[in-house]
Amino acid sequence: MSEQLKMFMDEQLPLLHTHFTELFKGKNYPETLNEAMSYSVHAGGKRIRPLLVLAVLHDLKSTSDDAVRVAGAIELIHTYSLIHDDLPCMDDDDFRRGNPTNHVVFGEAAAVLAADALQTLAFEELASLQHTDAATTLAILRAVSIASGPAGMVGGQILDMQGEGKQLTLTELEEIHVHKTGALLACCVESGALLANATDTEMQQLRTFSKNIGLAFQIKDDILDVTASTEQLGKTANKDTASDKSTYPALLGLEGAHAKLADHHKRALDALEQISLGSSLLAQIADYIIDRNA
Repeated sequence: MSEQLKMFMDEQLPLLHTHFTELFKGKNYPETLNEAMSYSVHAGGKRIRPLLVLAVLHDLKSTSDDAVRVAGAIELIHTYSLIHDDLPCMDDDDFRRGNPTNHVVFGEAAAVLAADALQTLAFEELASLQHTDAATTLAILRAVSIASGPAGMVGGQILDMQGEGKQLTLTELEEIHVHKTGALLACCVESGALLANATDTEMQQLRTFSKNIGLAFQIKDDILDVTASTEQLGKTANKDTASDKSTYPALLGLEGAHAKLADHHKRALDALEQISLGSSLLAQIADYIIDRNA
């Protein structure tokens, strides 16, 4: 990780932590629900998605007093998706981010409701922006809705489930991950760009960047699933193999998966070069995504 990115994370992550703490503090929610929601949000993680929102604003030399709220809302959606993903009826995992999963601690029914509540709370947050004009707020709401719904993350999740036990083509595998993983990552970049009033050219190149870095993120996840330990990952290793899922290493071999990872990384960086962001925080986050060990 570059020193600049580390400094940026050291500055922004405490702001996100404070935001999440205030989000659940003193609220008139049922106690068990509040605990279950807070448990998964505060479980940690890399916070790549909110950091992408904030990095776009930094790189485009813009500011917004609503940036942390938008970034936090998208992280709430990501967290709800992880709670659902870990359920016995989905990927059935007992560990997430190094901790027992939500349903293990609170039971399946409470976990489902906590995830549902995080999703709706995210949209309440986005509808409550105080420093953003109505047109931009609506554009962000629309982008997040599409990215997290049937045309994005949820659609990708069901394609992923339907692909278990089948030999998928590379095209079919990419279709899953453009939606399941890539859509919400891309939405983070787009939301930051909307807050920053990005130009059409900047928006076009940022979308190219985010599509490629989303695929790179998933390829790296697939590689780590077969090369890293459960302790390193904070979740069960070799889970995809056990679930008989098609993955990039399974289709291409580890060497081929690494080559595919490098190709998408290069495409992402090339897009940033087109708008003079070759040495930006976004470029450094792209490096971090492909170099990470968990």
